[in-house]
Parts: sequence; C-alpha cells; structure tokens
Amino acid sequence: MQDIETRFLAMVRQNPHNDAILNRMAIFGLADWWLTAGCLAQTVWNLQAGFAVDAHIADYDLFYFDSDTSFEAEDRMIAQIADVFDDLPVRVEVRNQARVPIWYEPKFGFPYGPVTCAADGIGRFAYQTTAIGVAQNPAGDCCVHAPFGLENVMAGRVVPNPVLPVGDVYRQKTERWRKIWPQLSILPWPDDAPLN
Repeated sequence: MQDIETRFLAMVRQNPHNDAILNRMAIFGLADWWLTAGCLAQTVWNLQAGFAVDAHIADYDLFYFDSDTSFEAEDRMIAQIADVFDDLPVRVEVRNQARVPIWYEPKFGFPYGPVTCAADGIGRFAYQTTAIGVAQNPAGDCCVHAPFGLENVMAGRVVPNPVLPVGDVYRQKTERWRKIWPQLSILPWPDDAPLN
C-alpha cells in the first residue's frame, strides 16, 4: 500500500494546473519556493467528491523567499512568473514571504512574526489542514512540507490553526468550503467551541 505522501502527491498531480506549475517552477531557478494551500487540498477534495479535478479552485498560491523585501523586487518576480504561466487558464498568486511581516501588521493589526524561509508562511495558515506545500526539483522529484501532516486533508477534516488571531478568516473560508464540499468535517475555531 502506498504511503500517505505518495497518495497525496498522486492526487495533487492529477490537476493539470498543479502539475504544470510544479514542472515549470522546477526549472525556473528560484531556490526557495512552494506551491501551497487551497489548490492542493481542494484538488484532493474534488477527487473525493467526484468533481472535476480543478473545480472551485479560486487561485494557485506560490510562495517564495527573497531577502530583497522591496515592493519593486516582488513586482518584478510576479511579472516574470506570470510570463511562465501566461497560457494557463488559472490565477497564480505569487508572494515573497520575506515581505509579509512588513504589510501584515498594518493591514490586520497584529504582528506576523519573523520569516526566514518560504515555508514559514505555510505554518501560519488559519487551517492546519491546508498548511501544505509542494516543490519539485529539476530532476522531477517532489518534496512535501506539511507541518501538521497530511492525515487531515486526506480525511476531509478541517482543523483550525490558532497561531494567529484570524478566527474571522477561518470562519469565512470554511463556510464557503462547507457549501462546495459538504463531505468535509469542519472543526470550530477555538473561540467558537461550545462551553461545557
């Protein structure tokens, strides 16, 4: 029997957009990058629900790390990567994780914390279940970064990650997900848990 990582990767790669992004980024030349979040989990859920493999996926998140935290450097990288994917009928959201602490606190009102690599952003998602990244090297080998494991995504169990106070984000997203993938088991944000 295949291990959970092998099964997960096989499902993720059935989505031709995930597959194209991984293959192209493998030779793009960035040292520290991950395809991450909803495009991975939602591909799995689509397959489990019998939907088209790429149904209901709003965007494809691509995290990278560059110590140049200028807006201009990130903007150049976004433009370069957009050219690589200009034939794909999907939106690829590219973000330098080194820049997140700069804009996060002014936008949300609380600090994000230090970031030293692209994977740091993955562990701060509002949901442990989608805190997953996949990267591929030029030889075609994939690496999975899943700080909370892969069991929940494969079981369709959405678990909150209260490392940041983003309960509203968790509630809004999970309400949308519940309507699309009713098979999901969605745990409440800790503040929402019923009192005994």
